[in-house]
Amino acid sequence: MKGGICTYMTIIGKVSISDDGVGNIDGVYLPNSNLPFRECRESPVMAEAECQINEYLTGKRTVFDIPINAEGTDFQKSVWREISRISYGEAISYKDIAERIGRPNSYRAVGNACGANPIPLIIPCHRVIASDGGLGGFGGGLSLKKKLREIEGIGH
Repeated sequence: MKGGICTYMTIIGKVSISDDGVGNIDGVYLPNSNLPFRECRESPVMAEAECQINEYLTGKRTVFDIPINAEGTDFQKSVWREISRISYGEAISYKDIAERIGRPNSYRAVGNACGANPIPLIIPCHRVIASDGGLGGFGGGLSLKKKLREIEGIGH
């Protein structure tokens, strides 16, 4: 059973949050994202996620403490688990992630997994950069990636 979805206003614009119907966040949709068709219904876990996201965006939170359920392939899930281990204010490369999951030549696939991340912000793919120090890509757009990195005090 899929849960609902709610849209909240944040300092970066409208952010929508969905849950899986059993108490886990299964989607965070950044401004200008296409939203899934779901009933507009808030749950306690969505309200908590909205609170934590706003705390993060205003510099009052460095770690999320919210249950999530990210649907994807086993490879994608391994990438997202590793990305979730990146500390606030730290940046590592797609290549580093590939090495950490034991697939050193899969850095392009890591980039694709970042692009498929269903729960950005909470799974902080904005902390992953190109090996040459460039920003790489970001589903929310490079200007938003820069803004999130500024909030965390990450260079660029």
